[in-house]
Amino acid sequence: MPRRNQHRNARAGRPQVTERATLGDAFARREAGPRGGEMFSVRNIPASRALKTYRCPGCDHEIGPGTAHVVAWPDRDAGGPDERRHWHTGCWSGRASRSITRRWS
Repeated sequence: MPRRNQHRNARAGRPQVTERATLGDAFARREAGPRGGEMFSVRNIPASRALKTYRCPGCDHEIGPGTAHVVAWPDRDAGGPDERRHWHTGCWSGRASRSITRRWS
């Protein structure tokens, strides 16, 4: 039986996952980020594990506790916990068509 989610993602124009991250995080995947071609490690956070309030850099609105979202960080040697950003799932999906509203420091 064919995997239907592969075809659905391709039709929806969603970015394709290139490979799993090698940062010791089995649930992370690599995707193109909001900046020109830079690769990011990305992980989905289910609502049951979202315990804090974060600010989404895509829309500059809060992500409240209990809201499923995405966490992304640059996939490079210098990247670490300080560079993780929490995005609304929709904002991360639409990152190619919008610019970042908050300045990453």
